[in-house]
Amino acid sequence: MAHSVCVYCGSRDGNNPAYAAAADALGHGLAIRGWRLVYGAGDVGLMGRVARGAQAAGGDTFGVIPTHLLQREVGKRDLGTFIITETMHERKKVMFMNADAVVVLPGGAGSLDELMEVLTWAQLGLHAKPIVLLNTDGYWNPLLSLMHHVVDEGFADASLLSLFTVRDDVEDALDATQQ
Repeated sequence: MAHSVCVYCGSRDGNNPAYAAAADALGHGLAIRGWRLVYGAGDVGLMGRVARGAQAAGGDTFGVIPTHLLQREVGKRDLGTFIITETMHERKKVMFMNADAVVVLPGGAGSLDELMEVLTWAQLGLHAKPIVLLNTDGYWNPLLSLMHHVVDEGFADASLLSLFTVRDDVEDALDATQQ
């Protein structure tokens, strides 16, 4: 099976046009590499942009959405695979289990929740899948400062910082999913 990348990102575009451009480029980049996009199945915000970017370049798409978000996130039913779950927990599990790596674009509380969950699992030794933060225009810099603070204050070993990779460029982020 082709390399599959789970993408966590906002259901909004955000205020910086660079975020939308990165989402478009990531979807396109996955497709031209022949890789499958695994994502939250929404057709809004950065989520929709990643999927449409992948589809426009002929890419395989695998979307997972819970019933309570079908209308809010405008479930994108023209995907290669479209799965409806009962809960958010199921959604996150199905997405992660069907991916070889994770890329996190800018997003809000939901994206942070997804990132922290897979980061915690990696810290506990439950997986060794690459986790890549796409740091478009420094979006994740405040989070990176917080992660260093967590280590500096003794709430995590420095090894926590080695469980994810930070890349500023889409192509570099895609390359990092294979490390």
